[in-house]
Amino acid sequence: MAQTPDVAGPTGPGRESPASEETGRAPVELSDLATLKALAQPRRQRMLQHLTVHGPATSATLARALGLNTGATSYHLRELARYGFVEETGAQGQGQGQGRGRERWWRAVPGDRRFPPRSRQSPEMRLVMDELNHHAYAADLELFEQLQLDAADEPWADAFPYSRGTIRLTLPELRAFFEEYIGLLNRYKRPAADTPAGARTVLTRFLAFPAQTGAADSQAVDDHDVDDHDVADQDEDNRREAETP
Repeated sequence: MAQTPDVAGPTGPGRESPASEETGRAPVELSDLATLKALAQPRRQRMLQHLTVHGPATSATLARALGLNTGATSYHLRELARYGFVEETGAQGQGQGQGRGRERWWRAVPGDRRFPPRSRQSPEMRLVMDELNHHAYAADLELFEQLQLDAADEPWADAFPYSRGTIRLTLPELRAFFEEYIGLLNRYKRPAADTPAGARTVLTRFLAFPAQTGAADSQAVDDHDVDDHDVADQDEDNRREAETP
C-alpha cells in the first residue's frame, strides 16, 4: 500500500515506513472501514509519503510541496490524526528553520499496521482496499522513477537495488516468509541517537502474489533475477538495476 507509517498487508505487501525509534510494536489490524477510507484518500497518501520521506512538516510546508492550499492540508492532517496516522510533534522542521509562533508541526506515527486478509474483507472493504492499493502502487512507482532521475553522481546514486524472483510456497510458508521480512526490517531500525553519520532514510517495499494456477514448474525457483552485487558482471540484457533510495 502507500507510503504510510509502517503498514503491511496480511501476508504482503509490506509498506511504508518512516525511520523510527519506536520498534517492536505488536501488529495492529486496520479492520475499521472508516479508518481504511480515511487512509485511502489520495491527498492523504501523498501527505503521508511526504512526512515519511522528509520528516515533520507544517500544513503550510505540505501545501507548498504538494501544490495544495493550507486549508486542505490542515483538514487532511486533522483527519489523519483522528485515525492515528499522524500526530503533532515538538520537532521544528529538521533543517527547515525554527517554527514560528503557533505553527503546528506534524509527523507520521510509526507502528506495525496490517490489513485484514482478503478472505475476511467485506465487498465494500475490498473496494476501498483496491482503491487504496491502486493509488499506493502508482505513487511508489512514480517516486522510484523520479528519485532515479534526480540521483546525483555520488555514492547514493548507486542505491536502488531491487530483485524479482519466484519461489514455491504454501500459504503458511508465505506468511512465515513475510514475518521474517518484517523482522529483518526491525533488526535494522534504531533510535536516531544510534544512527551513524551519513545514514539516509531508505524506503522499502515488499510485494508478493501467487502466479496463475498451472504455471510451469520450470519457472519456480531458478529464475530469480539477480543479486545487486552481481550486476556489473552480467551481460547488458540480463543486468539488474542496483541501487536503494
